[in-house]
Order: sequence, then C-alpha cells, then structure tokens
Amino acid sequence: MNLQLCYIIVGMLLIFAVVDLVVGVSNDAVNFLNSSIGSKAAPFSIIMVVASLGIFAGVTFSGGMMEVARKGIFHPSFFTMPDLLTIFLAVMITDILLLDLFNTHGLPTSTTVSIVFELLGAAVALSVIKINASPDSNMALWDYINTAKAITIVGGILLSIIVAFISGAVAQFISRMIFTFDYARRLKRYGALWGGVAMTAITFFILVKGAKGTTFMSAETVNWINNNSLTIMVGLFIASAIIFQILISFFKVNILKPIVLIGTFALAMAFAANDLVNFIGVPLAGLNALQSAIASSNPLHVTMEALNHKVHSQTYIMLLAGLVMVITLCVSKKARSVTETEIRLGQQDEGTEKFESIWLSRRIVSLFDSLLETVSSAAPEALKQIIARRLSPAGESGVVSTAEKPCFDLLRASVNLMVASAVVSFATSMKLPLSTTYVTFMVAMGTSFSDQAWGRESAVYRVTGVLTVIGGWFMTAFIAFIVAFIFANILSYLKIPGFFILSVFAVYMIRKNHRTHTQHEKNKKDRKIYNLHNVKDFHESVSQTFDHLAFLLMEIRKSLDIVFDALFDEDLDRLRQERMQTRHFQKSTNIIIANIFKVLRLLSKEDDKVSYNYYQIIRRLQKLTDGHRDIVIRAAMHVGNHHKGLLNEQILELKEIKKIFLNNFLLVETSFRNKKIVDCQDAVEQFFYLRELVDDYNANQIERIRNDSSKTRLSILFYAISGNCVMMAKQNVKLLDIFNESFRLNQKCN
Repeated sequence: MNLQLCYIIVGMLLIFAVVDLVVGVSNDAVNFLNSSIGSKAAPFSIIMVVASLGIFAGVTFSGGMMEVARKGIFHPSFFTMPDLLTIFLAVMITDILLLDLFNTHGLPTSTTVSIVFELLGAAVALSVIKINASPDSNMALWDYINTAKAITIVGGILLSIIVAFISGAVAQFISRMIFTFDYARRLKRYGALWGGVAMTAITFFILVKGAKGTTFMSAETVNWINNNSLTIMVGLFIASAIIFQILISFFKVNILKPIVLIGTFALAMAFAANDLVNFIGVPLAGLNALQSAIASSNPLHVTMEALNHKVHSQTYIMLLAGLVMVITLCVSKKARSVTETEIRLGQQDEGTEKFESIWLSRRIVSLFDSLLETVSSAAPEALKQIIARRLSPAGESGVVSTAEKPCFDLLRASVNLMVASAVVSFATSMKLPLSTTYVTFMVAMGTSFSDQAWGRESAVYRVTGVLTVIGGWFMTAFIAFIVAFIFANILSYLKIPGFFILSVFAVYMIRKNHRTHTQHEKNKKDRKIYNLHNVKDFHESVSQTFDHLAFLLMEIRKSLDIVFDALFDEDLDRLRQERMQTRHFQKSTNIIIANIFKVLRLLSKEDDKVSYNYYQIIRRLQKLTDGHRDIVIRAAMHVGNHHKGLLNEQILELKEIKKIFLNNFLLVETSFRNKKIVDCQDAVEQFFYLRELVDDYNANQIERIRNDSSKTRLSILFYAISGNCVMMAKQNVKLLDIFNESFRLNQKCN
C-alpha cells in the first residue's frame, strides 16, 4: 500500500461516513421519535423540528465519544497507518451493509453494538495476520486488543438492558401512582412540581454531566458548571415549576405536551452526542491516522501511538454531520418504517399483534404470574385496593376514531423520554457508548409493563416481541464480528482487487435492499385487508368489512386450488409455500375480526339483530380459516413425510369435490365484492350437492379401506379434506345469508 492509495482510502472513508450517517439515522430515529409519535404529543412536523434541533445541539457534545473509535477496542500503538485503514475500511463497508439490511426489513438494531463488534472483528483479523507474519514475536492476540475497555463497553451495553427496563418500570409505577390514568385533575394540583423535576433531571444529565464532551465550551466554563451544579439545578427547578404553574393556571395548557417535546429534544440530543461516533468516529480516526503518519519520516511503517492521545474534534465537522442527520431524518422513508415495532409492543390497547407466542414467552409469563400472585397474597388487602384503584385505566375520552387515539398516553411518553435521556446522557458523560436502541426500547417496555399494557390478552405476544428484538441485537453482534473479520482478511490479502470486489458487492446489496423495501412499501399501499382506523360511519364500515371478506375468500380459494393440485402431484415445495402462508391468512382473519369489533361499538343496544349477525360472521370466519389451515397442514405433512400418494380414484373424486367447492367460494366472494344480494338458493343447492357427493365418496372410501387399497394415513387424509370442504361450504352459505340480511338492513337505513 503506497501513500497515494492511503489518501484515496481516507477519501472513501469520509464518503462512507455520509452514507453511514444516512443508514444509521434511518435506524436510530426510532429511539427518540416513538414516544412523541406514539402519544400524538404534537403534529408530526413539529416533532421533526424539535428532534432536528436536538440533533444539532447533541453533535456538539459528542467530542469525547470519538476516542472510542481510535483506541476503545484495540491498541493503535501496535498497528501501522495502512493496518488501521484496512480495519476502518472493513468496518465501514460492514456497517453500511448491516444497517441497511435491518432498515430494509424495518427492524431496529443497535448502531453501537454493530460498530463495536465490527471494530473488534476487523482488529482481531489484522492482529491474527500480524501474529502469523511474525512467528518469532512474543505478541499475543490480547496484546493487540484493548480487552479491558472492550469488556467494559460490552458489559455496559448488556447492563443497560436491565437498568433501562427496571428504571422505566419503577419510574412509570411511581408516576402512575401519583397521577393515575385520569391525570388531568392531578396535573392542576402538583403537575408543576412534577414538570420541574423532569426539567431538572434533563438538565442535570445533559448539561452538567455531558458538558465534558462538548466541542465549544472552554475548560473554565465546564469547571464552573460542575462546581455550581447544585445552584443551577435548584434555580432551574424553581423557574420550571413557576413557568409550568403559570401555564396550567392561566393558559390551561396540558404541560405534558411541552414536557414530551422537551424530552424528545433531550433524547435526540443524547442520541447525537452518544451515537455520532458510530457513524463518523471511524472515518475521523482514519483521517487522524493519516495526518499523524505523514507528519513522521516513515508514514507507511510508523506505528500509531499518536492516536492514544486526546484529539479535539472540530465543531464544524460535528455540525456538518448533524446537518446530514437532520436531512436524513426528514426525507428517509426507511426511518419511518422502523418505528412500528416499539410502538405496537407498547400500545395500551389490545389489537392485532405482530408476533406469535413461543414456549419461552409462555414460560416467562407463567413465571411472572406465579411471582405476582405470591407477592399479592402477602400484601395487605387495603394496599392492594389502593394500587388497583390508581392503576385502573380511565374510561374512553370520547374519541371514537382509532386514527385519532394515541397508542399510549402523554404521561407514559414523558416518562419514556425522561428516563431514557437520563440513562443515555449519563453513559455519555462516563465515555460508555451504550446503545440508545437498547435503552429507549427497554425503557419503553418497562413503562408499558408497569402500565399493565401487557395484559392477559397480549402478554405472551409482547414478550415474544421483546425476545425477538433482543435476539436480533445478539445476532447483530455476531454478524458484525464475522463479516468485518472476513472483509478485513479480503482487503489485507487481495489489496485493491479486494476493495473493488467488496465495493461491487456493497452496491449490489444496497440496490437489492432498496428494491425489496420499495416493493414492501408498495405491497403495504396495495394491501386489501387493513385495520379500519376511521370507524365513524357505520354503513361505510360495513361495506369495507365485506370488501375485506371478499378478498379473504378469494385468497383462500386460490390457495386451496394450489394445494389440491400440489397434493395430486405430490409437489412438496408448493405445499410448503402454502403452509408458510397460513399465518398470513390467520393474521388477515384477526384484522377483519378486530374491525368487526370496532364496528360493533358503533351500534346501540337496540341493534340486537345486526349485532347478532356480526358475531355470526366472526364465528363463520374462524371456522373457514381453521378449515383452510387444516387442509394445508395435513396435505403438506402427508407429502413431507413421504407417505403413499393418493390413489387415482381418490384424485378423481377430490377433483370433483374441488370443482363444486371452489365454485361455492366464487359465488359468495362475487356477491360480497359487487355488493349485490344474491339468491342463496344457488349456494344452498351447491352445498347440498357437495354434501351428497362427499357421502357417496366416503362410501367408496369405506370399500377401499375394506379391501386394503387405501392405507390408514391415506384414509385419514381423504376424510379430513372432504369433511373440511363440506364444513367450509356450509360456512359460506351462512355468510351469504348474513350478507343478504345486513345489506337489506343497510338499504332500509339509507
């Protein structure tokens, strides 16, 4: 590697810094936006402006964090400038690809964990290469790696998971005990004091503790703040309490809204101060290495002891980085797609869940149930009644539209932001690059846990979601280490060809991820079954519900058409694909049922007939989905287990059943789609004909069992499929009858 190539690599690192800022902010925006967006504290544009100002303020506090990229993971004194550039190049390519992959699939991950383990993986790769190149050297792997600091960083990140969850749960429990869910009256009494405490906490951790890392304050100013911190805090508490009391008493302001916005500013500021190193720390370290090397007499072979010294980061560089972050925040579509997971896992009301339950989540919920029962049995009855009364959710506030209703209230949003910003800012002051994703996510989970958002109806699904996200974090660490290790070896051994190979691979993966994300967003827009948000007009909601039913019936009809043919042909691949789609059908069914519940809430108690019809739709729909799933799973398992295929006469009989059965589906589906009353007689005749046909074929099957031409498993499969077809056709007839009656009632009302 010559000096001219080193200049090119540093230039590439600076370009990669901009790209990494874009993909990094797209993932981490969830950390400081979710609470304000989930609680609807302000219009989206206002939230974005506040967050942008917080980012600009935070980047000027991140100077101290830049030391981590230079010497936090490895000892630079044992590496030359070309060695470090190889490490940094491998790290940046890995980081961009990894974060872009997570962004594409809308999964929040930790940019801190990724950069730490990428640095560790690449540094280990170069250390092994240097050890193998000098077999007579006494150097060992742990001499190159800053093991003490690396263990401290990793330990701090893991500890933050526990600390953040407990802090969020305790803070929310205390806040809820003070204010309850019906907090409006209590805010008038002592909301100003609570707001003063919140403002004091933010300032203490961000201003006093974070001032040591600032790029624009002199040492004298920092010392003055530290020496007078108590006076500043007392003054701020008094001033904040007075201002909030004036806002409450004279202007009737809900002070939780400005507190949430201030908290958004604070967390955005803490995020920028703590996480900026994840995006530009490595490129700046590469620039520092080049500058130190060319100042020596032997730039390509001198070791980088100079990086052990503190380097003062330039404020204008931080502000430029902040500008890129703000622009990304405002225009990135991927930043918006990452926010869904945390909000849905913390929403107060039940709804369609993103995750299924697993055995581990069920065991954890069972363990906590047993623990809470033990604690509850030991507590005095009076205390239990007081706690239950103060933790009882308030009634509906009159907001009917689900679109207007926040996922959680402003009190929880304010606690989320205060606790998370305090933990992140304190870690920043201690030079610990803990993960803002870990902290904000676990704080949000802790507060939702205290708010009993994880009720009996949703606990197992929410716990599964938390376990899934945490598992993804550990996968981030593993993938980051392995990929950076491989990339560093490619760059070290292949030099320039290796760089071009990795560059082409990176461009290909980014383009592929972009196409995947674009297609995913298009599919979301084209979705035919969706949650009804503006459930205000009963008749319009009924119409949309039957549109959804028509689409679901069409999807089931197409799926069963494929399953029958795949079973006849013993095509395991197609059967497995359809089996994987059964979750999709169940999710669609759950969405339609949830929508029906929303529509039912619009009905008065006198609308008993309409209510009964809607409950019947739910019952029929569940049976249809169960029948579809049973047919698909049985067919896939039969072929997958390599059992004997259907006999020719069984195939002919099932083809005739399939023909009548799918025609029955098509008739009902068309009626729903066209919103036209159809004479049920056709559907009834089809059903009776199908039932008689199945009875005849079942008699034939008995003869096959007697002459032993149809084995046991084959007979079970045949009876199960034919029986499910009859049952599902019956449900279709019932659905059509309900539709006709509902449509007539709609016409009368109109």
